[in-house]
Amino acid sequence: MDEIDAIEQAAREEAASRLFSGPVDFLLSAPQLKFLPEPAVPEIAFCGRSNVGKSSLLNALTGRKAIARASVTPGRTQELNFFDVGRPEEEGALPLFRLVDMPGYGFAKAPIKVVDKWKALVNSYLRGRQVLSRTLVLVDSRHGLKDVDRVMMKMLDEAAVGYRIVLTKTDKIKASDLAAVTEKTAAEAKKHVAAHPEIHLTSAEKGMGIAALRAAVLADAMGEGWTQ
Repeated sequence: MDEIDAIEQAAREEAASRLFSGPVDFLLSAPQLKFLPEPAVPEIAFCGRSNVGKSSLLNALTGRKAIARASVTPGRTQELNFFDVGRPEEEGALPLFRLVDMPGYGFAKAPIKVVDKWKALVNSYLRGRQVLSRTLVLVDSRHGLKDVDRVMMKMLDEAAVGYRIVLTKTDKIKASDLAAVTEKTAAEAKKHVAAHPEIHLTSAEKGMGIAALRAAVLADAMGEGWTQ
């Protein structure tokens, strides 16, 4: 990255930090499509296998300790959770965009009916949500891409929804192993039409990669030039 690019990236990260330090509020949980909020603002969705660290990453990105909570309640796995980000001062104004916490996948013990309901909800949301600007596919860096991740990637390809692959828990893996899994993941991403070429390396616990990912989320939602 040259000096100009570094300055621009720093500006994007600063703008994203300012935005996320403002209002970020839970809006609703949607167990069915009929409960989705009106598609009035851009949405950025987060998905990943159960225990990939999705809640921790959402908390780190928004600078909150518990805006997203991991739940052991089976019913929670079937819901799309929406969070409003940024709110203009005008009374009744819509948020600038929304984060969508999608139900975790790859459950080992979930009943078939629960899994089928999850697939139907997620597939319908991905295919029919015009305001969905980007999806983040979270992958545990210690394990790399699994078959269930590939199923999600294929689903996103077929739905023509652009997505970023985010490696999580990078503080829990040796640097050489992380380099190898990053290279392998990037090579596989190139085979998917909807995958963004950049692989994001993050650690919610240590804060690594959070500022850069926050800036990428803001750019996806609001456009590259958004630096207010």
